[in-house]
Amino acid sequence: MDEFSKIIINAIDHIKNAVVKIDVYRLQNNRKMPAGTGSGFVFSGDGLVFTNAHVIANAGLIRITLLDGTELEANITGKDPDSDIALLKVHGDGYSIATLGDSQQLQIGQLLIAIGNPLGYQHSVSAGILSGVGRTLRTAGGQVIENVLQTDASLNPGNSGGPLINTSGEVVGINTAIIGGAQGLSFAIDINMAKEIARQLMQYGKVTRAYLGVMIQEVEIHPRLRQFHHLANTKGLLVSGVNDNSPAKIAQLAEGDIIIEFDDQMITGSPGLFRVLTAEKINKPLKIKVLRKGALMELEIIPVEKAS
Repeated sequence: MDEFSKIIINAIDHIKNAVVKIDVYRLQNNRKMPAGTGSGFVFSGDGLVFTNAHVIANAGLIRITLLDGTELEANITGKDPDSDIALLKVHGDGYSIATLGDSQQLQIGQLLIAIGNPLGYQHSVSAGILSGVGRTLRTAGGQVIENVLQTDASLNPGNSGGPLINTSGEVVGINTAIIGGAQGLSFAIDINMAKEIARQLMQYGKVTRAYLGVMIQEVEIHPRLRQFHHLANTKGLLVSGVNDNSPAKIAQLAEGDIIIEFDDQMITGSPGLFRVLTAEKINKPLKIKVLRKGALMELEIIPVEKAS
């Protein structure tokens, strides 16, 4: 067997028993009516499951199916539509669990593998390369999802909520969306952000975040700029869009700016910005440093609470 195939097979072996098929039903006149299907994965021994919020939206009943065919009823522990993340709980213990990796260590061009249940074909596998990190994705419904990974791994309806893994079998993303009509454009939620969302959902029952109103993507900072401005950052966040009537618009942030510091904390990626956009920052004037056309600028911005 060739080495490439061995790499894929070994990675899948690490996680396959943790990947689940999710079937959603709505209840109508005391009858179960199929309302969609998706994917997920168990990440704790007591039966917590990651999936997408859109997979279980308006669900009356949720059933998950393990690789061995075991069917279990699941309850919603928490969901955050803004990040398209949901947590499910199945009762019992002893489940095979997925190992959560560190998406901060990802490199563009790295081989990644998607596992899920596209169109009901359970535990289907596709592979591709990491094409981009720190993206902001606007869905067909107009929802903006921050900090997503871009790959060219093939995804189809039913893949949503399934794991995106590295060659060690560690989950680095949660598959969430494709762009219809395009080829080689698939997206997954960064697992580091998903961990933080899960923590807040389990601790507080909801996610409260400050809102700036920018669309961003992670970029490398040119070495000459780093040297000239004595920056420790190797990466920053490129502003690719500014929403009308947003704190960013009021602060005069502009497309093409590269965010390098927020509230005196160095920013090198979307997870870093997400972590500092906490409830405590809402309605407080804060400093934000950006690179604009090679110049270093400091602006004042007042985050507001993100509408749910």
